[in-house]
Amino acid sequence: MLVLIRHGESTWVAEGRFQGRGDPPLSPLGERQAVLVAARIADRSAGRSSPLLAGSPLGIWHSPLQRAAATAQAIASVQDVAPPLRPDVGLAEIDQGEWQGLAHHEVRARWAPTLDAWRTDPTAAQAPGGERLVEAQARVRDALWSIMAEMQPVTAPDPRSAGPAADETPWAILVAHDGILRLALMTLLGVPIERFWSFPFALCGISIVEIDDGRALLRAHNLVDHLATIVVAAERPDRGGAL
Repeated sequence: MLVLIRHGESTWVAEGRFQGRGDPPLSPLGERQAVLVAARIADRSAGRSSPLLAGSPLGIWHSPLQRAAATAQAIASVQDVAPPLRPDVGLAEIDQGEWQGLAHHEVRARWAPTLDAWRTDPTAAQAPGGERLVEAQARVRDALWSIMAEMQPVTAPDPRSAGPAADETPWAILVAHDGILRLALMTLLGVPIERFWSFPFALCGISIVEIDDGRALLRAHNLVDHLATIVVAAERPDRGGAL
């Protein structure tokens, strides 16, 4: 099982800026979101609304960008046995080139046709100097296969370490970005990347993919009930395709 979690709100998200490989920190709201999603992952009592497995995850794989790394650290800190944190550059956000750090209106003023193309057919357009969607998917695929290769039954587990006991199914957590998680989910499910905009990931939302004999089943997508006490991503103004 893979648990996909988007990072908390960053200062650039709060300002409506394109992020990409930019590295802003979590905003105060993002820090609160990270605490809440961490508590939700640690709570196994929610049952069918969030079908998490027993035991600690094998690890928390995350983008090295600080908004994801800080969210991953918050999740690790409340597990009964702290799982290893596994930064992976393959999970860094799609490079947005010259758009990174700019507000939506600034991008539209200079690159309106390209921005419109990105929002309607992201396989045919990318930010100037940025990464093509197929290039990003290739590195996401490599990261996924590497993670899944480690998700094999443990024959002689160390009871002092994180991870499943011998009779438990291995599972892992991925903490990354909107664009990267869209690509990860479509790769796992075999969905063409032309449907990139069909799978939103809210800030600190939770999605759960069950892996059975190499086949993926989406058990839950974009759960945000744990964020009910604070402003969530859906209440922010539309950023017009900014990642």
